Amino acid sequence: TYTIMDVPYWSWLPNLTNDPHERESVSVIPRFFASLAGFSVATFGLFAINWFNQRAGLDNLYAEHGFTMFAIMIAVIFIVTIGITVCNVKEESTLDARAEKTSIRQALKLIVQNDQLRAFIGLLLTFNLATQIAKGFAVYYFKAVCGNEYLYSVFGLAILAEMLGLALFPAIAKRLSRQKVYTLPCSLAAAGLLLLGVLGFIIPQSVAGVVISCAILFFGSGLSLGVTTCCMADVIDYGEVRFGVRNESVLCSAQTFLMKAAMAAAGGLTGIGLGLVGYEPELAAQGSATILGIRVLMIVIPVLLAGLSLYIYKRFYTLKDDQMKEITRQLNEKHALQIQPETTVEENEEPADPGLAPELA
Repeated sequence: TYTIMDVPYWSWLPNLTNDPHERESVSVIPRFFASLAGFSVATFGLFAINWFNQRAGLDNLYAEHGFTMFAIMIAVIFIVTIGITVCNVKEESTLDARAEKTSIRQALKLIVQNDQLRAFIGLLLTFNLATQIAKGFAVYYFKAVCGNEYLYSVFGLAILAEMLGLALFPAIAKRLSRQKVYTLPCSLAAAGLLLLGVLGFIIPQSVAGVVISCAILFFGSGLSLGVTTCCMADVIDYGEVRFGVRNESVLCSAQTFLMKAAMAAAGGLTGIGLGLVGYEPELAAQGSATILGIRVLMIVIPVLLAGLSLYIYKRFYTLKDDQMKEITRQLNEKHALQIQPETTVEENEEPADPGLAPELA
């Protein structure tokens, strides 16, 4: 049900504004509050669970009652907040409401034909794999390499840096080109991971070192969320200009699928990777080969994936700056023609053929 809700939710964004700069400002709002919700649950969840148990007179602070009541509380908040959204966010579409439905076969064909969608899939999947793999191995890295698994809690608090990156994204996007904006999150993610890896040799149990390196990593992740959300909306506009079909739901569902696929792949790779390097959870101290393997899995692989994501963006993704302005112009012209009132045609006068805006070269 979350996925069913998520697809139309993100389908709204391309219809809120066609202006690329306005999208950069609008896109961070839902992402910021999503990060805020995750931070709130991670930080205050156990306190709320314990409070419910204490109110019920239970000695076990982690009894099932607290989890049940906390889940009910979250469900009530969700119903109220999503109800506000559904009732107040209006969509004034200029598209034909009688448009044909898209079959699964047509959706797959659309994904194959749309070169910019394929590039978007590549850059989004590789960057998300980088961050999800790092998150998956983090607790094992701090336990085996740094010798203090409680540093993982510091790693989790770095989501505040992600929220800061989202909040500053519009201001950064106004001063830098799209290509430079995406270069920044990929570079920051790689720099944060490399710093964490270096500190693992020098001062492995430094809380300050973990805070700084993880803040750099997640600040880059926040910027990436802003860029890719705008890219998704731009790809939808490109599809309408290039193929005459908008299909927000197809593209947004592809994004949701990719996010879940990255999480699932990272989860699977974590187990496989730990097995390959010979990790033994019952051992207090792991062997040198195992520690080296965890360093590679936690640091090297995500850095390479972040670099691959940047390469895909620079080499294959072309919806930037001047080209995106041209797409916006053509799209505005097309929509203006669609809403023009019908006019009578004088006798012997050829009717104007609005047609679609010319394709981009």
